[in-house]
Amino acid sequence: MNQLFDKKYPVTSSLLLLTTGVFLSMLLLRGFDYESVQTVYDFGGVLGDEIQVDPSQSWRLLAAMFVHVGLQHFVLNMVILYFIGRIAEDLFGSKAFLALYLLSGLMGNLFVLVFSPEVVAAGASTALFGIFGAIVSLRFIARSPYIRYLGQRYTSLILINLLFSFMPGISLAGHLGGLIGGGILAVVFPVYGEQDSVKKSWRWGAVVLYTAGAILLYSWPLLAHPFL
Repeated sequence: MNQLFDKKYPVTSSLLLLTTGVFLSMLLLRGFDYESVQTVYDFGGVLGDEIQVDPSQSWRLLAAMFVHVGLQHFVLNMVILYFIGRIAEDLFGSKAFLALYLLSGLMGNLFVLVFSPEVVAAGASTALFGIFGAIVSLRFIARSPYIRYLGQRYTSLILINLLFSFMPGISLAGHLGGLIGGGILAVVFPVYGEQDSVKKSWRWGAVVLYTAGAILLYSWPLLAHPFL
C-alpha cells in the first residue's frame, strides 16, 4: 500500500484504517490475549444467544465486521478488502459501495444470529462476501461486456471461498448471508453509467426483499421461541 489514505478510494481507505485501528487496539489493550474468544467478544463479536436475550446488544451485528480473530484472519481480509474494495468503489461509487459493505455485513451477521447463535463470530468476510456477490450479480444485470466478464470471473473465486468456508473455525452462515445480501443489493445500487439497466420495479422489489429478509432473520429467534 503506497499511502495510508488514497483520496481516489476514500471508503476503501477509511474501512482499512478503521479495521486496522480496531485490531491494533485489541493487540495493545490485551497483549498476547488479543485473539481470545473473550477479547473478540469484548470488542464487538456477535453472539447470537445473547442478542436474542438482550436486544440492546444488537450493535454487534455491525461492529463485528471490524473485529478479527488473530493476525492471519486480519491480514487476509485486509488484503482482500484493499483489492476488491477498489474495484467495487470504481463500479458502484463511494456511497453505494459503503452501503453495500455495511448492509452485506449486517445480513451476514443476521445469518450468524439465526444459524450459529452459540458461537462468537467476527470478521470483515461477511461484508467481503457481499461485495463478491454484488460483482457476480452484475454478470446478469450489467450491459457492459467488461463488467459482465468481471462478474463471470469472480464466480469461480466465490465457489472456491465457499469450499474453504466449511473448514473449522470459519463461519459458513456469515459467508452465505453476506453473499446473499450483496447479490440482492446489486440490484438496488446500479453501477456507473448503467442507472437504467434495472427496472425501477425490480429495484424496489430488491429493497423490499432485503428489508423483509433482515426483519425476519432478526425476529426469527423470538418467533421460533416466543417464551424464551
